[in-house]
Amino acid sequence: MNVVSNAPGDELDPAEVKALEVLKAGIAATPELKVGLGVSIGMALVMAIGRMIIPIAIQQILDKGIDDGNLNWSFVLTTCAIAAIAMVAFAVLNRFTYMRLMVTAENVLYGLRTRAFSHVHKLSVANHNESRRGIMVARVTSDIETLAQFASWGAVSWIVNLTIIVVAVGVIALYSWQLAILTVLVLIPIIPILKTVQRRQLQSYDALRSRVSDTLTEISETVMGIRVIRAYADAPAARRRLHGAIDRQYRAQLKARFFFAIMFPISDIFSGLTLAAIVGVGVWWGPGWGLQAGTLIAVVFLANMVVQPVAEIGEVLDQTQTALAGWRKVLNLLDEPIDVVEPVPGIELPAGALSVSAVGVKFEYEPGHPVLHGIDLQLSAGVNAAIVGETGSGKTSFAKLLARLADPTDGKILLDGIDLREVSHDSRARAVRLVAQDGFLFETTILENVRFGRPEATDEDVKRAFASLDLDWWVKSMPEGLATQVGERGDALSVGERQLVALARAQLADPGLLILDEATSAVDPETERALSHALAKLSEGRTTVSIAHRLSTAEAADLVIVVDDGLIVQIGTHQELVAVGGVYGKLYESWIGNTRAA
Repeated sequence: MNVVSNAPGDELDPAEVKALEVLKAGIAATPELKVGLGVSIGMALVMAIGRMIIPIAIQQILDKGIDDGNLNWSFVLTTCAIAAIAMVAFAVLNRFTYMRLMVTAENVLYGLRTRAFSHVHKLSVANHNESRRGIMVARVTSDIETLAQFASWGAVSWIVNLTIIVVAVGVIALYSWQLAILTVLVLIPIIPILKTVQRRQLQSYDALRSRVSDTLTEISETVMGIRVIRAYADAPAARRRLHGAIDRQYRAQLKARFFFAIMFPISDIFSGLTLAAIVGVGVWWGPGWGLQAGTLIAVVFLANMVVQPVAEIGEVLDQTQTALAGWRKVLNLLDEPIDVVEPVPGIELPAGALSVSAVGVKFEYEPGHPVLHGIDLQLSAGVNAAIVGETGSGKTSFAKLLARLADPTDGKILLDGIDLREVSHDSRARAVRLVAQDGFLFETTILENVRFGRPEATDEDVKRAFASLDLDWWVKSMPEGLATQVGERGDALSVGERQLVALARAQLADPGLLILDEATSAVDPETERALSHALAKLSEGRTTVSIAHRLSTAEAADLVIVVDDGLIVQIGTHQELVAVGGVYGKLYESWIGNTRAA
């Protein structure tokens, strides 16, 4: 399905932008387009035939309803009645045809949006860095929205108008093959013009979609970092960055609209030439070809049906280019390889604490830039282990591999002797839980945020989860208890309170392997005591791996693993490692010095 090799958001070589390639790839990736497509085209054909009723009725009345200046009322009234009944019938059919086309379009958008959303969540953690999040949001939202706008009118217009053009030219040929050829000859030169404009227009809109992604990324970072911006008085610089992104999008929009603007006069010129040629040739040579006045008038009406879509083609083509550019971006997102492939059906992990083994684990976010250089580790079931190291040493990356947010570039991770890549998704979701450093919460109640740990859990199960961590006092201190709203990203709670909710969520899930990513690194000492007690309760009866920033976590662990530059350099208890010195000794001395200074 690969349209081009570029990653989402990358600039595209203009030579590679081909509408037909995007269309083929889009149809292949969108099975909803193929459902009932033949029936939809057939209905559009019948609808186009219905549009021929009025010109044919006019031709019949003028040529056969008037004889030597006398009006044949019976023939005229009968023809009008038949035309009226047919028009009503075709009007009903038109409604069903448009409804069917619109339903198909909405099904396409629904399927594409859900597949893109699902694909984003299946991508490796390596794909989810800060700079790409805005791009991915743009793919699932604004880029698909361009398709939604196109589907609501542009796509239907292409199907219906192309059918009308073919049918109208066919009827003209039945009346006069000469005028049919003339119509085609006058309109043929517009094809290479449209092809050239279309190619340049698609290039412009492809660049525009990239600029839209850049703007969304800048807006997202500005909104999410508003506290830092205010704290460091960085508003002018942030404003300049945002205005720069908006200005680049503005200039890209102007360039794309330039081609839209030149399409109107081009289509108007060819529409006028076509009608003028038919009237002029028809009046001059028509009698010699046996054309009657009614036939010529009918041909003019039919020719107008041909040129009317040509007159509209500027707007339709503009919307089409926008949609194709957005579609290409979405298709390229869907082309991003899924590194974490779930096994089917997969192996079930046993209940209870799990042993952990890492065998020659290597990992890199980008090819040629390894983060982990070969991790070998054995943790027995039920152990409480702490991983320590300088910032950037690779400890958090290792934690993400344990949760299978990504797979090792080389080597393997075993849980209870089972390769993590062979464990079923549902079993892994139950048995392995990662409590991240930021304690991310959704904009809902405390109750619903905790219930994410086990969706089928009852309210009583959630209460018991807090009680088992001795945190029921905290729930009672909340304004509305479990029904308290946490705000967007949990902003209504403090950092420590968000972590308390995250710990209760993990407790409700009851995993065999609990991974804590610096869970107490950003809280005050009083909250840290509450968290530490809850963590101790949470760790009971399960294997716990803590990414420790504060060495107080390491002091309480059964085993300390020291990581330096992507390698395990020391393993032992806190006391053993302090006695030995080395990397851990230096970290401990630094931590003690900072604690005393504070």
